[in-house]
Amino acid sequence: MLETVLKRFEEPDEVRKFEKGKFELVRIGGMTIGRATYEPGWKWSVHVGPGVGAQRCNVEHVGLVLSGCATAAMEDGTIHELRAGTLFYIPPGPPGHDSWVVGDAPYISLHFLGADHYASKGTPPVQLGCERSATGPHPQVRSDRGFTHRALGLAQ
Repeated sequence: MLETVLKRFEEPDEVRKFEKGKFELVRIGGMTIGRATYEPGWKWSVHVGPGVGAQRCNVEHVGLVLSGCATAAMEDGTIHELRAGTLFYIPPGPPGHDSWVVGDAPYISLHFLGADHYASKGTPPVQLGCERSATGPHPQVRSDRGFTHRALGLAQ
């Protein structure tokens, strides 16, 4: 007989810690759900990438921002802002993406896809090379609303 299982992030199955942040994992119902918590000043390429031997995150993500603001910075120079309430899809790399906290508040999000591989040396291989955007020093910034609509395949 199947049993109901209740879990909380206060008692995660695994915690991956790195400078200015942590990624907690809960395994439930055949899924792994992650909770990312990043402090102001956190940046993936600085605080996570060196620990996994990568310049960019190549993990595919589906998630929900609970609080704070962060970016998903794509290789083409496009920067998406992820704010509380935003559901997001970020495609797998290579070429991958970078991310950083925006502002003075911590950023917290839930990850429903990609959590098993995040901040893990088992992350898919990385394409090394120039990280500079072809669009120059002022990349295009899109709002979380536009990103959410694109991610969900909805008209804007």
